[in-house]
Amino acid sequence: MSWNLVDLSRLRKIELFEHVSDNALAELVAITKTPRYKAGDAIFRKGDPGDALYFILEGEVRISTDIDGVGEEALAFLKSGDSFGEMALVESGATRSAHAIAGTSSQLGVIPRSEFLELMDADPKMATEILWSFVTTLAARLRESNKKLEFFALSNLHE
Repeated sequence: MSWNLVDLSRLRKIELFEHVSDNALAELVAITKTPRYKAGDAIFRKGDPGDALYFILEGEVRISTDIDGVGEEALAFLKSGDSFGEMALVESGATRSAHAIAGTSSQLGVIPRSEFLELMDADPKMATEILWSFVTTLAARLRESNKKLEFFALSNLHE
């Protein structure tokens, strides 16, 4: 993995970090790795240890899972500015719940869980700020997922 520094303005465009102060962003940048992936490369597979948060600096990533009798089913297509794998930062011992595969040549920002936790322990005020931003983002995603589930449930009633 390469260690290119990520410009704060680029990190600010990631939804997860929109409301985080420049000081906290600078600390996150310091622990961010920036690997590149070729189209089709597996970033991680379902069942792998959840040990990092990812955000897309360039390119596209497909989140998918395998369904018995069907094969691989795409769950989401993510683009520059999107993040994934957030639960791995806060859930101890978690494994990946889906595959992440580079859809195009991509550069990602990667924040390792171990370094993230060290950063949170070192500055509780900053930890609160960053984690509050995560909670807000994840709550919005959960709300959106609930809307989709409601739509699917209602559409099945009319079949």
